[in-house]
Amino acid sequence: MLTGTGITAGYRDPVVTDVSLTVQPGRTTGLAGPSGSGKSTVARVLALLHKPFSGTVEIDGETVTGFRFKATQRTKIGVLFQQPRLSVDPRFTLRQAIAEPLRGGDVTELADLVMLTGDLLDRRPHEVSDGQLQRACLARALALRPRYLICDEMTTMLDASTTAALVGVIRAYQRESGAGVLAISHDATLLARWADETVRLSAPLPR
Repeated sequence: MLTGTGITAGYRDPVVTDVSLTVQPGRTTGLAGPSGSGKSTVARVLALLHKPFSGTVEIDGETVTGFRFKATQRTKIGVLFQQPRLSVDPRFTLRQAIAEPLRGGDVTELADLVMLTGDLLDRRPHEVSDGQLQRACLARALALRPRYLICDEMTTMLDASTTAALVGVIRAYQRESGAGVLAISHDATLLARWADETVRLSAPLPR
């Protein structure tokens, strides 16, 4: 399991306080809440990209001791962010972006998995749509076969058909690998269809 217990985190000041949630293998946990409630902050903590002020993160029973560059367990977690254009080096082709964690490995199977045709792989981000670029980002997130996948508002910039296709790919990966998923979204209808259970964060307190 991927577990966050008593997470208090933020930047200069706390954005979330004493948040606990669990992502179980083979299941999808939804995380909902209004803007400013700290959903993305929780996502970054559980992805080992941001060190909390307090609280613990455990991966399969092992307590995490390092975050960001010191995160030795980082490869167990794949992350898909809201804005794919901020997630990919604009100089890379889609092929290079997908291959980045593989250090130049073959990307054909991963591209097929996310339904990216071969003619798109040699294009750069500005030459493809948001949906096509997010498919490449999903392929990159799955490249190292993570045990857990964190999807932080991954469908916000996508149309309904692309959203359904990407969720279908993730579900198929879960069935095949037993991976757990944290699905973060403001879309209650999407979470109702996708998540096995949903944790809701409260609105931020006025300052």
